Formats: sequence, C-alpha cells, structure tokens
Amino acid sequence: MERNSVQSTSSNEGKTVAIISYLTLIGLIAAIIMNNKEKTSLGQFHIRQSIGITVTGIALGLLRFIPGIGGIIMSVVGIILLIALILGLIAAFSGEKKALPFIGEKYQQWFDMI
Repeated sequence: MERNSVQSTSSNEGKTVAIISYLTLIGLIAAIIMNNKEKTSLGQFHIRQSIGITVTGIALGLLRFIPGIGGIIMSVVGIILLIALILGLIAAFSGEKKALPFIGEKYQQWFDMI
C-alpha cells in the first residue's frame, strides 16, 4: 500500500514539474531545479519540450530585424509557438508524454542531457 502512494506522489510531482516548465522562463528554471531534486521521466520530457520552444522562439526572434517582412514573419512564428506552448501544456496537464508536432522528437534528441 505504501509503495503505491510513493508512485502516485512521484507521478504528481512529475506532473507539477511538467506544468510549471511551460510557465515563462522563470517557470522553466524552477522546473529544472525541482526536477533535479527528484527526477521524473514526465518532468524531463516536458522540460525538454519547453526548452525547445524557448530556444526556437529566441532564434526565430531574430527574424524581426528583416526589413519589411520581418514583422509579418515574426507574427506568424509567434502564433505557431503559442500553439506549440498550448499543446505542450495540455499534454502536461494530462500527464502524457506527447511530443509536439514536427519538431518535438528533435527537441527530445537535442536536449537529451536534461
């Protein structure tokens, strides 16, 4: 009986870390710190996804400096990143390890050190 409660606590802890990882850059840092104390696969998965979204947003943010079309491109990229963030947050709330479409599996490979 005691063993089951430990597993559910760990599962809830992983779910909490997963959700927090999508809440701003400060939330991502807090999730990394929380996950270092008690590593969970769910927490690690969503931290990698969140880091991928953040890095992609920063890298593609440079497109804003392209004269003329930079603002339009950045608006489209911003909407796509917002959708990715919402999809990741929904998966975290559900406790699922669901990779983001198109690039989610690459995020898992690129940020495997987490």
